Amino acid sequence: MDYVFTVRRRSGNEFEPEPGASHFLKVPNSASMPTPAHKITKTAWVNEVIEAARHGPQDDGPVGDILIYIHGFNTPMDVMLERQRKIRTELDSLGYEGVVISFDWPSDNKALNYLEDRVDAKQTAFRLVTEGIQSFAALQRPDCHINLHVLAHSMGAYVLREAFDDADDRPGVASHSWSVSQLMVISGDVSASGMAAGSSKSSSLYRHCVRLTNYFNPFDDALSLSNVKRVGVSPRTGRVGLPENAPSKAVDINCGNYYQAHAGDFAGIANASHVWYFYDSRFFEDVYYTIRGEMDRHAIPGRGRGDKGNLVLLDSTDQPAVLG
Repeated sequence: MDYVFTVRRRSGNEFEPEPGASHFLKVPNSASMPTPAHKITKTAWVNEVIEAARHGPQDDGPVGDILIYIHGFNTPMDVMLERQRKIRTELDSLGYEGVVISFDWPSDNKALNYLEDRVDAKQTAFRLVTEGIQSFAALQRPDCHINLHVLAHSMGAYVLREAFDDADDRPGVASHSWSVSQLMVISGDVSASGMAAGSSKSSSLYRHCVRLTNYFNPFDDALSLSNVKRVGVSPRTGRVGLPENAPSKAVDINCGNYYQAHAGDFAGIANASHVWYFYDSRFFEDVYYTIRGEMDRHAIPGRGRGDKGNLVLLDSTDQPAVLG
């Protein structure tokens, strides 16, 4: 089963790319598209996700891991589900024992719908925390500690930032304890300057996580300033990385050299420089170690030292640290 939390509007037997009520879906493995028929109650959904997340010896304080995937701009529900399953398959093959779920905001399937998608993202983002993350935090039991993690792609990083910021501004949410362990951003479509230490835009992100890892690709065409869909926006974290004055809990990983060396592996994939992460096992190795959280950022296998204070994703786990 695949668990999806969507905030798209329902229209008969389908969901539309417009903001709507919250729907908690339990999607069979045989289904290629989530539908309203897959809806179950929120209570049942949360309890099933927590149960699927549990692992470890039952007599030794079992723990649990929940990875929340947030898709990006121009991502219809079938593509969202396909990528959720890719993430689950890759991580499971590495030994991940938790569950992968999705927060599905109302992105349209139109390349030139950038600005409307951004408005819809901001309008619905707060529910990621108020009905998602906070629900899991509230239901943790003494016999099972749940570790929450987030993997946000493209405009999903904007959803993540707005969700955390909005939650801190809501008295009923801010008064409750909630946090996540690992925040991971790929192809992040948020302003790089806004991720600096002390920035009001990102302070809530850093306050409510243990570590934030930003994977960026300088060759990401979708995040180019010249991209017609994005004219007028500032340099993005998914293309230029985090600013030098980012907080100490932020980790910047330059994937540019790696992407260039393996670009041929992604031939035939639309928008490859922006979405290649979903099709690369080496990337998921790094995500797996990040989720485990057992190693210092510099000790994770397959990372090298960069020349601007960042880290570099290397070809394999047996290479020494290099300047890149």
